[in-house]
Amino acid sequence: MKTLRSSLLLLGGGIALVSPLTALAREAPAAPAALVSFTEPESIKRLERSKHKVDFFHLANQFESQTNKAFCGPASAAIVLNALRVDNAAIARPLDPTLLGEKDRALLPAGFEPLFQRYTQNNFFDEASSQVKSREQVFGKPRAEGEKRDGGIQLRQLHGMLAAKGLDVRLRVADGTLPDATIKAELKENLKTANDYVIINYARPVLGQKGGGHISPLGAYDQASDSFLVLDVNPNGQQWVWAKADALIQAMRTPDSVENRGYLLVKEGPAAQASGTK
Repeated sequence: MKTLRSSLLLLGGGIALVSPLTALAREAPAAPAALVSFTEPESIKRLERSKHKVDFFHLANQFESQTNKAFCGPASAAIVLNALRVDNAAIARPLDPTLLGEKDRALLPAGFEPLFQRYTQNNFFDEASSQVKSREQVFGKPRAEGEKRDGGIQLRQLHGMLAAKGLDVRLRVADGTLPDATIKAELKENLKTANDYVIINYARPVLGQKGGGHISPLGAYDQASDSFLVLDVNPNGQQWVWAKADALIQAMRTPDSVENRGYLLVKEGPAAQASGTK
C-alpha cells in the first residue's frame, strides 16, 4: 500500500499517492493472461484439482471484507489471526466493544457479554501493534511533529504489527535478491501445509486491475494452470481471482514507499502459545 504524503487518491485497496502510483497504473502492461474470477466454472475446476489448498478452507471460513479503503492490511491480518486462533483456547482473543452500541447493550441482561472473542479490523490496533503503526498513522497522522505523513500500511510495518501479536512472521521482500523460483516454491509449500498462511502485497495494475497497491491473503495454487488464488479483501468492484504465477510475482516486484512489495509467511508463535498473549 502506498504512502500518504500530500494529495490523496483513494484507490480500490487502500490510500495511495497520486504520484508515482498513477504512473505505474498508466505504464504497467496488462496481465499476460486473463484473470479468472472465483465465480467462473473454470475456478471450480482449478480448486477441485489443486494440491495446494489447505489454507483456503480455513481462510474462507474466517473471511471478511475490508471496512474502508485503507484497511486491506488490517482485514487480511484479522482473517489470518482468526484462522490461527479462533479454536485455540490457550490464547486469549480480544473483544471489540465498537461492534455494539450503548443503547443496544443497555437492553441486555446484566452481566451478559454478547460479543465473541475474535480479531477485528478495529481491535487489531492494540497497544502492542500501535507501537509499530497506529490507526491514526494509517490515516495519515505523522508519527511526530514535523515528520512526513505515512498513510496506509507498508508490508514491513504489517510484519511488525503481526509479530507484536506473538505470531511467527517471515518478511519476504520481492527484490533482486529473491529469485522467482524461490518465491513460487515458498508460496506453494505454504499453501499445501496446515497452520500457516501467506499474505501478499502487490500492485493491481500489473495484473491488469484498476487501483494501486493492495494486500490480501493467498488461498490456493493450481499446478495445471500455474495460477494462485488471491482472496481479495475488497469485494467492492473486485473479486477473488486466479492469477498466473509469473504475473503475481511481477506484481509483488513493484516499488512501494521505501522498498519493493512482497509477502509474509505467517504461523503461530511459540511464545504466544505458551503465554496466551493476544
